[in-house]
Amino acid sequence: MRAGLAALVVAYVLSQFYRAFLPVMTPVLSTDLGASAEALSRASGLWFLTFAAMQIPVGWALDHVGPRRTAAVLLGVGGGGGAALFALASAPWHIQASMVLLGIACAPVLMASFFIFARMFSTNMFGTLAGATIGFGAFGNIAGSLPMAWAVEAFGWRETLWGLTAITITVALLVWFLVQDPPPVASAEGEPKGSLLTLLKMPALWLIIPIQFFSYAPSAGLRGLWAGPYMSDIYGLDASGIGLVTLAMGIAMIIGNVLYGPLDRVFGTRKWVVFWGNTLSALCIFGLWLWPQSGVASATILLAAAGLFGASFPAIMAHARSFFPAHLTGRGVTLLNLFGIGGVGVFQFASGSVFAAASAGGDPVAAYQTLFLFFGIPVVIGLAIYLFSQDRTD
Repeated sequence: MRAGLAALVVAYVLSQFYRAFLPVMTPVLSTDLGASAEALSRASGLWFLTFAAMQIPVGWALDHVGPRRTAAVLLGVGGGGGAALFALASAPWHIQASMVLLGIACAPVLMASFFIFARMFSTNMFGTLAGATIGFGAFGNIAGSLPMAWAVEAFGWRETLWGLTAITITVALLVWFLVQDPPPVASAEGEPKGSLLTLLKMPALWLIIPIQFFSYAPSAGLRGLWAGPYMSDIYGLDASGIGLVTLAMGIAMIIGNVLYGPLDRVFGTRKWVVFWGNTLSALCIFGLWLWPQSGVASATILLAAAGLFGASFPAIMAHARSFFPAHLTGRGVTLLNLFGIGGVGVFQFASGSVFAAASAGGDPVAAYQTLFLFFGIPVVIGLAIYLFSQDRTD
């Protein structure tokens, strides 16, 4: 079980990498393929939207096929194929198509781990294990920053993607040979019953889903795409400079994920840990809106702090997990993941059009201020709804 979980964590490192490596490639993809910031925002958004759409079939597969085959097959075929297509790209739409394949590949890996945690470990450890997994996996977020910039400069971006193709296929094989599926679980009546609709009929989840939809979008969107253009357009940073900024944000997100995990046991609440953490994240985003030209150092601090406090994904998942029936665990965790990653995809995809419209006046500073409001205001809306949710700890 430990070896299998380790393989899934390594697969999740790749998932974090693939959602975050585009910013440092903005200059080279713009030069070589003519890819605009809007085209890359759509590519990044397609990754998240595809990832989210895959949660429905992945949830069914986890409950009926098991995490081993689900994760290994999708990662090997989608990940290997997507990275190879990226390496062969000759037009921006090739990048977008490759990100769709990579979204398919990455869709099951974290949920496979969560499925095993929910089924094989005590319920009060779920948040801690989930936070540790996301925290360790976020090293992929770091690898997609400065190390990726160095690799591109040293070897070329196509050669780097060929190397990633080989690594992805290797990790998929490790998942296939090392992961062990938990034993099946039946409902209280003796047979597995219920469906996604069973979960959607739970009123408690509908007060948690909005904060899941809105909270991860700013940090993922800024780290995964807009930090690069922002630092390039406003401060004139090159790929290495952007890599340092996104590295700082990536480290902050790792720390946030690890810290959020056990806080429900420290404070005896899940709801208020999530609420106040995301309140601080929203304040950081509004700080970027208020002071968009405050300097590289202060902008980096605000971006990193938004990532730190916005890393509440494992805490929200643990809160929602406490309402799931055991035999619907796979569909439960993937449902919440659908809204979390789907929110990122929607905002990432729409952010390109928002930014393009805001840029029509020719003032890049005003355009980025509009972008920060676009990410910050929905978090406040999500918090207002979440305020009425039912707190629950195990």
